[in-house]
Formats: sequence, structure tokens, C-alpha cells
Amino acid sequence: MKLLLTSGGITNPSLQGALLDLLGKPISECHALCIPTASYAHPWCTPVNAYRFITGGSPAPMCDLGWKSPGVLELTALPSLGRERWAPWVREADVLLVDGGDALYLAHWMRESGLADLLPTLPDTVWVGLSAGSMVMTPRIGAGFVGWTAPAGNDQTLGLVDFSIFPHLDYPHFPENTLAHAEKWAAEIGGPAYAIDDQTAIQVNDGHVTVISEGHWKLFNPPN
Repeated sequence: MKLLLTSGGITNPSLQGALLDLLGKPISECHALCIPTASYAHPWCTPVNAYRFITGGSPAPMCDLGWKSPGVLELTALPSLGRERWAPWVREADVLLVDGGDALYLAHWMRESGLADLLPTLPDTVWVGLSAGSMVMTPRIGAGFVGWTAPAGNDQTLGLVDFSIFPHLDYPHFPENTLAHAEKWAAEIGGPAYAIDDQTAIQVNDGHVTVISEGHWKLFNPPN
């Protein structure tokens, strides 16, 4: 897939430009599916958060960018439907917009639903992650971001990219999300890891990784 892994959504013109680059056509011509699943497991979230994300009422611009036909894909419902019912919806979408919340819960339901297995067959689809919606694509999230307990009891996510993400760097309402904390987190992670603020995203296209930013970010443990 083509990935745009954000901390806070499409928050500035540079990130919107990166999104348009991946889509290859105007937003107004694109079919989108909004995935709110991760929010239900986060202790700070309620159903209000999912509603705001879907309706464009959240402070993170994602679903309210002017998509041609936005729809909702709730991953916890998919196992009861059968792939023949929902897979065509995913294949027909130009972009998947994935809310934040709990990355381990999201990874679990991506596996359980079968969406994780389907993703490698979607080379032209764009995945736009918000916080946990971005972290889910990484190998692991680090103990400090573990909330919901996965069946395996670890912090491993999908590993579709080879780096980890520390989101919301220097966010005013998260006083623990400092560069010093990110450095300790990266030491635990061990592999390549990015700390990014809400004005930054990581674009992955054909295996090429590019940081798009109008804010602050840092790469820890760069590969040799």
C-alpha cells in the first residue's frame, strides 16, 4: 500500500500535498472508508470520539477533506459478515482513513477481520493513519503506549514498515510526550524509530520513506 502515517491528521498544506501525491487525483474524486475501531479501546475515548472522527468534528482533519463518497468500515463487524461481503468495499476505496486510539486493539481486529491479510493486495490504495492508525503499521509500539492487552501479551503490531513511531511530540496536553521521553522510548524499541509532532507525517511509497513536516521530528537508531 501507499502510506501516509500522521500524528494528528492532515494538519497543514505540506501534508495535504503529500496526500494528493499518493492519491494521484483530487480528493473530490476519491472514495474513502473511515475506520474508527481503535478509538473504542483507548481509556480517554468514548463513542463521541468515533462520531467526531467520522463526521469531521474532531481537531484532526481526515474525514472532512471533501471526499467524493466517505463511508464507515467498522472492523469488529467484519468477521460476522464474511470476506465476500466486505472485501469489495475495501478494494473499491481509494483511501482508508484510520482513526487513533489503541494501536494493539486496532492490530488485533485488523488480523481478526482479515483486513491485514488483504492489505498487501492493494498496491494503489492509500492508508492514512492518525496516531494509533499510523503506529499499527510498525513492528512494535513500546511498553509506554500499551493500554489494551493483546492476546499475545506483547507490544507487537503489524510490522508492515520497519520503523516505529512516537506520535504527538511536544503536544501541549500530553506533558510526557517530550523529546527526552521519546529518546528513552527509542532506546527500548531498539530499531529505527521516529518521534513526530502533529505537523509531521511519514510518507511510504514504493518502499521509499520520506518525512513531510512543517513542525518537529527526530529519527532515532537510524539503520547503518
